[in-house]
Amino acid sequence: MWCMGLPISNGAAMRIICDTHIPLFWANAPSRLSRSAAAALEKGRQDGQLAIADISLWELALLHERGRLLLPVDVSPVEYVSRLLQALRLQVLPINMDIAVLSRSSLFQHGDPADRLIAATALHGRWPLITADERLRALPELHCIW
Repeated sequence: MWCMGLPISNGAAMRIICDTHIPLFWANAPSRLSRSAAAALEKGRQDGQLAIADISLWELALLHERGRLLLPVDVSPVEYVSRLLQALRLQVLPINMDIAVLSRSSLFQHGDPADRLIAATALHGRWPLITADERLRALPELHCIW
């Protein structure tokens, strides 16, 4: 069942998966979020229902290593990400074998393995994904919020 663009489960907790860039937009450039994404983030944060795939932690470390995630000198990447996880009440979801296999399925034309794992995490749980990524939003099987 769908309500206001979000699926409703029958009494079970409904998670909302965040693509890697979404917490960064929220913290550093909220104007880059669409209205729908910002509203879903706020609702998910209040309800404690936001999550990210664990591969997003690796992507954040990679962004920092490549100089695309600049932090104050006195804040380590570990501290920054920990604060972000806490502020958004983000649960980190592990990759399991079902997600790994799904990420390699013919559903995906997307070449980025991290994006495939993030989308497969959302698909596996039948949860919506907040993303600005047009290639992920083009997947008919994936419910995206943007």
